[in-house]
Amino acid sequence: MDKNNNNTISWKMMLGALIKFIPRLPIFFCTLVKLAWAKKHHRGSTGWFLQQAARRYPKRIFLKTHEGNFTYEEFNSWVNQLAHALAAYGIKEGDCVALLFNNSAAQLAWAFAINKLGAIAGMLNSKQRQETLAHSIKVLQPKLLISQSAYAEEIATLNLDLQCALDSRMEWNQLSTAAQACFSTDLTPLIKAEHQHNPHQTETITLAQHCFYVLTSGTTGLPKAAAMTHFRWYKAGIGFGHMALRLKQQDTLYNTLPLYHNTALSIALSAVVMSGSSMALSERFSASGFWQDIKDFQASVFVYVGEMCRYLLNQPPHASDNQHDIRAIIGNGIRAEIWDELQQRFGIRHICELYGASEGNVGFVNAFNLKRTVGFSPMTYAVVAFDFEREIPIQDDLGYLQPVAKGDVGLLLTKVSSKAPFDGYTNNPQANAEKLLVDVFKPGDCWFNTGDLVRHQGFRHIAFVDRTGETFRWKSENVATTEVEAQIARVTDIIEAVAYGVKVPHAEGKAGMVSLVLAQGREFNPQEFFQTIRKHLPEYALPRFIRLRQHHELTTTFKVMKTQLKKDSFSLAKVTDPLYVLVDLKHGYQPLSTQLYEAIHQGLIQLK
Repeated sequence: MDKNNNNTISWKMMLGALIKFIPRLPIFFCTLVKLAWAKKHHRGSTGWFLQQAARRYPKRIFLKTHEGNFTYEEFNSWVNQLAHALAAYGIKEGDCVALLFNNSAAQLAWAFAINKLGAIAGMLNSKQRQETLAHSIKVLQPKLLISQSAYAEEIATLNLDLQCALDSRMEWNQLSTAAQACFSTDLTPLIKAEHQHNPHQTETITLAQHCFYVLTSGTTGLPKAAAMTHFRWYKAGIGFGHMALRLKQQDTLYNTLPLYHNTALSIALSAVVMSGSSMALSERFSASGFWQDIKDFQASVFVYVGEMCRYLLNQPPHASDNQHDIRAIIGNGIRAEIWDELQQRFGIRHICELYGASEGNVGFVNAFNLKRTVGFSPMTYAVVAFDFEREIPIQDDLGYLQPVAKGDVGLLLTKVSSKAPFDGYTNNPQANAEKLLVDVFKPGDCWFNTGDLVRHQGFRHIAFVDRTGETFRWKSENVATTEVEAQIARVTDIIEAVAYGVKVPHAEGKAGMVSLVLAQGREFNPQEFFQTIRKHLPEYALPRFIRLRQHHELTTTFKVMKTQLKKDSFSLAKVTDPLYVLVDLKHGYQPLSTQLYEAIHQGLIQLK
């Protein structure tokens, strides 16, 4: 991962972006002032900001769904009814109420209602099942679990200490407030008798308090619950809604990402509420129906994750691909190799790529509309030199870390302070401690270790490169899986490539391996594949093993679950898919036979 000047930002590029940005400078500086003014002890919460919006523009559409629309006033009144019902049940400040829903208006209403009482909404992943779901619920330690009726049977099969009241005829006072309980939204009709006025509890909540627990996707282990505060939610709404997207009352932001994911919950939703615009909500992502939804909802902005954009590009081209009102998109994970194609094919003027972690304390955003960057951050961060072999930051003789030069790749650290606090994981002190580094540049300082490798592009901009665990070392060289995947994406007929490192007996480091999904009806030509990728990848970065798959298991935010792929490695005992190996650079890839497999394990064959 050498210095790559094509991935840095020049004075000419920055100057051109600033000239175009001049009309927006007043809003930009006002936003920075708002962000700097916000203090954790100030009054504010998701529910408080919702009711302020309902007071200012009651008849404006807040939420659009396939089932119907809600004005700000209507939605806030509904939320208040739910909040009063929860209070009557016994939910109070600091309690966690878990929610198990698909995207819906009801899910949003419950979340706001929970927050209006100073309680915390635990956003469960509706795709989780059995042990994983049970683990997530136990991590949250909820006083109450509210689910859609569709998940009642799933909950009943879990070995949980929860008393479930799933009968819609159950009266509220029959539920023990001392015991944990769960109920479905079938109980919603009972709530209609509750008052519609704003709960008095909402006036006492401060920005420092927790509003959501968001579960990590579990791609590298069991999920952990990252805490989100009203403070971070507010700052995301101001920063992304006002400064980056410039949302106005006539804008509609289309969201098809699950609301238990922070990109939807704490970026898209906050941006809409803080700008008084509208959100169009779809239950799930559909690549074939996406653009029709955009037109039906008259959306001007949508929120994305990178793989979602790749799926859109994989759809057959259509003459109407750019016949829509989308002016900007916001999200994270667009690969550099599809950036230009996405803009050109769909006529998207501004890709507002961002960077942030659920448990992190700093965000980056491409506010200046540059290409192939996650943007800049006004907060304090550092990109430090990293030992890729031992996977630890490099220390100098005094034990301090060293910033990298412009164009270089290093580990991203963000400073922990009163303005950028580390909220961490809930009920997991060990995981919290592992994320913090102290005495980094001077005695007593504290920094959050993002675990991400980024390229220092200059002008306070960075580009995401890889997760630290995804970058591996082979033949004394560092290999970034994202860079391997980007080059393999050039190959015709391959619709998905996942790269990772695997241990090889009698060899140092890890050899590259890729799992490929071919376009329907296509056959894999190992020699043609080899001749193509060797033109774009250095010799040490060429994958030594190839696995062909029909599809990859994905998280609900379209991240490939690599854990099992790594465990399977190139084992003939575990893998029934076709496997290929690169033994000799002169001959290219060949099927991994039993004879070759045994020879590699016995050290009779050394991979070059």
